[in-house]
Amino acid sequence: MAKSSRKKDSSDQPEKLGGKAYEKALRNLHVELVKLQEWVVAKGLKVCIVFEGRDGAGKGGTIKAITERVSPRVFRVVALPAPTEREKTQMYAQRYLTHLPAAGEVVIFDRSWYNRAGVERVMGFCTDEQASRFLGVVPLLEKMMVESGIILIKYWLEVSAEEQTKRLQDRINDGRKLWKLSPMDLKSYTRWDDYTRARDDMFAASDSSWAPWFMAHSDDKRKARLNIIGHLLTRIPYKDITRDEVVKLPKRGKIGKYKAVPYPFKVIEERF
Repeated sequence: MAKSSRKKDSSDQPEKLGGKAYEKALRNLHVELVKLQEWVVAKGLKVCIVFEGRDGAGKGGTIKAITERVSPRVFRVVALPAPTEREKTQMYAQRYLTHLPAAGEVVIFDRSWYNRAGVERVMGFCTDEQASRFLGVVPLLEKMMVESGIILIKYWLEVSAEEQTKRLQDRINDGRKLWKLSPMDLKSYTRWDDYTRARDDMFAASDSSWAPWFMAHSDDKRKARLNIIGHLLTRIPYKDITRDEVVKLPKRGKIGKYKAVPYPFKVIEERF
């Protein structure tokens, strides 16, 4: 049978999630994340979440959606800059190990030790031999983490070439997002196939039974965030201990016994 030559139109594309539906679903997930947070603290769990993906895949927005309603004392985000000259002489991954969670913590890596399998390999910051050696040992490194009691969860956000172009162009045009666009992002943009090959090698080497990769399609950022948070909640069994005691406001003491001193405050001008 001859294949249809009909071109795809907008009606062929999945309908994107609307703002109201997204906010409602996200609010419900935030409530669950707070329950998870209290459980992690109470049980002394150690949780490490790794986010990887191409530039513009939505890692930062997903991490923000996870952390915006929980305590930064429990949920800690690690986004390391390029290594210093001293760090370049250390054992690879050493600078990441110092950020792994202690009891009662959730550490989220916005890019991780997998830089060696991705940007460092593609952009020539390490040799192919160094990248291969890393891929050979990383499953053992992660097994050591898991056997020490760390709950390790790895996410890859998969974005299409067309959507990546749209998002990177949006960063150029939006002054609020210019900081997200680095010269390295522009160089990386020209090497789509190289990154695809590096991704495939990374999956083949490090998708283990103790630390599997989970992939989320992220062309619809809202759906991706909800799907990832929902999945995350299933990876860490927890119970709701937030309602063990009914919280009530205590009776407020009498107001007005103390007369405030007329201090000359430098009041901010009300412009809005």
